Parts: sequence; structure tokens; C-alpha cells
Amino acid sequence: MRRLIVFPVTVAVLAAPTPAIARTETAVLAGGCFWGLEAVFEHVKGVTSVVSGYAGGSKPDATYDKVSSERTRHAEAVRIVYDPAVVSYSVLLQVFFTIAHDPTQLNRQGPDVGPSYRSAIFPQTPPQAAAANAFIARLRADKAFRRPIATRIESGSFFPAESEHQDFARRNPLHPYIVANDAPKVTALKAKYPRLFKG
Repeated sequence: MRRLIVFPVTVAVLAAPTPAIARTETAVLAGGCFWGLEAVFEHVKGVTSVVSGYAGGSKPDATYDKVSSERTRHAEAVRIVYDPAVVSYSVLLQVFFTIAHDPTQLNRQGPDVGPSYRSAIFPQTPPQAAAANAFIARLRADKAFRRPIATRIESGSFFPAESEHQDFARRNPLHPYIVANDAPKVTALKAKYPRLFKG
């Protein structure tokens, strides 16, 4: 009779896999009234939040009344939090330049006039600064626009705007300004970049 040999068995206890932590990055862009910028970027896949506010400037704080006076050097802007695994900074810049505003208008955007409505990018990291400069250089080399690009690369803090300005287009879709100036941009985003669009 053959002898049964029993070998000791080691049981490995495997821990349950931990869910991957989503990594987010932040972009700050200015291009006219922040209502329109917010309306466009909140429809971009990979964007997790958009806050209207004020960027740059020479004062330690910003409010709508102060910025509208054109004495603080702030620009109406949006702070975009996004998942770079879903949408890249370069794609955000592409939407910014082709849909969200007209980068050839100097110190204005549509019906809004003044330096607070200027076209500007506020890089949050050195790689963003390099990407923004390279993107603008490529647009200029390709002569993508008939008129010179007015977009500036700037630095400065971001200040969230008052609560009444947050989600303005979503809360006021029939407001005449939104209907005339911002709703067409959202429509254009869906038409030009359907795979990027989220409802």
C-alpha cells in the first residue's frame, strides 16, 4: 500500500483591491464673461467642477463691483478641475481657443468690453505654462486665425465669484445674454467635439 504524503499548505490571504484614487488637476482660463466659459467647460467629459471667479490682478481680493471698475487688473475667469486621465490640458486649451471664446479680441469678448474681459491663461504648473506657450506658438505658426492672437500668459491668484454668478447659465437658460452669447457655444461644443461632450 502506497503511503500518502501530505504536504503543508500555505494559504495566502489576498487583500481586497483598493480602488484607484482619481488624480485631478486645475486649469484657470479667462476669456470674456465667466458665465459662458463655465457653461462650456461644465459640458466637457473629464471636468469635475467649474467655478466662476477672478484671476490675476494687483489687489489681494476681488469682487464683481471691484473688477468691473477696471481698476484691479483682474480678469473674469474660471477654475476648472479635471481628471487628466480623461481629458488633457491640451484638449482643454483646444476647446478654449476654438469654442469658448474668440482669442483674437483684445480686452473684450463680444458685447463685453474692458481688460477684465481679456483673453488670458493662468498656468498652475510649469508644465502647463510650457504647454500653453507651445499651443499658442503652434496656432500662430499654422495661421489658425485671420487676426493676431491676443491671448496672454499670466500669473496671479484666483478668487471665486459671488454665489449668484455660479452655474448662472444652467440656472438661467432663458436669460437673454445666455441665449444670445453662451448657449450657441455649448451647441458648438456638442457639434464639433461630440465624443468630448457630456450632457
